[in-house]
Amino acid sequence: MANRYPVDFKERAVRLWREARPDHRSDWATTKHVASMLGIMPETLRLWKQHADVSSGLAPGTSEQAQVEIKRLKKQIRQLEQTNAILRSASVFFATELGRPSSK
Repeated sequence: MANRYPVDFKERAVRLWREARPDHRSDWATTKHVASMLGIMPETLRLWKQHADVSSGLAPGTSEQAQVEIKRLKKQIRQLEQTNAILRSASVFFATELGRPSSK
């Protein structure tokens, strides 16, 4: 699914949330207020803020950059495991071929 909102809009929304937080009783009240101002769903804004907090180190979790790197490394591991399996099969094949007596 393509990103519906530009990155700068998301950053602005989170910045607005942080600025509005002191004026509200709770995080959720702030989220609902800012989301209604921007015309987005509160849950969307809550998730954007959560991602921003993780990326900036304010909350525990894995940043998006780290997730991308983990995904890339997992793919590389799968490819290397497949290559190793092929090489093992080839070495067994050639070992058995070398061990056979000549047909001459």
